[in-house]
Amino acid sequence: MLRSLALLLSAVALQITAPVAAQPQVLNIYSARHYQTDEALYANFTRDTGIRINRIDGREDELVERIKNEGASSPADILVTVDASRLEIADKAGLFQPLQSAVLERRIPANLRTATWVAFSTRARVIVYNKAAIDKAWVSSYEDLAQPRLKSQVCVRSGSHPYNLSLGAALIAHRGEAATEVWARGLVANFARAPKGGDTDQIRAVAAGECGVALANTYYIARLMRSEKAEDKAAMAAVGVVWPNQSSWGTHVNVSGAGIVKTAPHRGHAVRFLEYLTSDAAQVYFADGNNEWPVVAGVPVKNPALDALGPFKADALDVEKWAPLTATAHRIFDRPRWR
Repeated sequence: MLRSLALLLSAVALQITAPVAAQPQVLNIYSARHYQTDEALYANFTRDTGIRINRIDGREDELVERIKNEGASSPADILVTVDASRLEIADKAGLFQPLQSAVLERRIPANLRTATWVAFSTRARVIVYNKAAIDKAWVSSYEDLAQPRLKSQVCVRSGSHPYNLSLGAALIAHRGEAATEVWARGLVANFARAPKGGDTDQIRAVAAGECGVALANTYYIARLMRSEKAEDKAAMAAVGVVWPNQSSWGTHVNVSGAGIVKTAPHRGHAVRFLEYLTSDAAQVYFADGNNEWPVVAGVPVKNPALDALGPFKADALDVEKWAPLTATAHRIFDRPRWR
């Protein structure tokens, strides 16, 4: 009888522990970050944890639609993307679940996280100007780009691009919708040409004298600064960089970030991955590998381009206060036909 009881207890114990042991050591990431340098981050996470990463790369809108269409059966654990406006789109679509982690709350500043997604790196949107054609004092703020003295001097990418929509959302949060529309109309009136290309194209256009000023994200600038190509060195010698709005609310800062999908089959692994992204090693890699700033305070950065750009006052407005305004910014930019 004792032997039968022992066998019964062993069977019960197996039933209790078997599901835990059977949990797959995998994590499914849908990523819109298309940087080759990120490969080391994924490899290091797997090396340190034994959790294998399955990754699907794609455009932001495609990945959001895919998760929607997959519904409750979606294998996605995490959606990774660039720009708060894109994270906001996914959040408004109901794709994310509430995110709770003492590590994330301790490591990531409150203004760079929401209840459902977090930032793990940042980049600033700055003004680039042609040093031979434009007085630096003319472009000390975003507002200056709409001044009449810059008529036919502004190059910029499409107003529907998330980088510009996020800047517009921040302007709305600080100055209101009416003032932001006045600014957008003045900016469009100053265009040197119709919007086209990416941020690197705008920098090159300023260097070539096609226009006098442009908006660009800092990691594009840092990439050119670190380039060994003669044409890139020549371009950077011709342009200067301004940190806008240092005497007011500070330079607009955008993010790369991620949220855990509502139906994530491996939620524990997903939380662990996001916590890993805030480790010193991962944070240094964002800076050294992709020319972004860490979100964790005190992480040492040894990137010569970021060092050369120097310190600046960043806009400290909570991302929760401006990210939801990107749709409003889109409507405002459409009116003067910034498209």
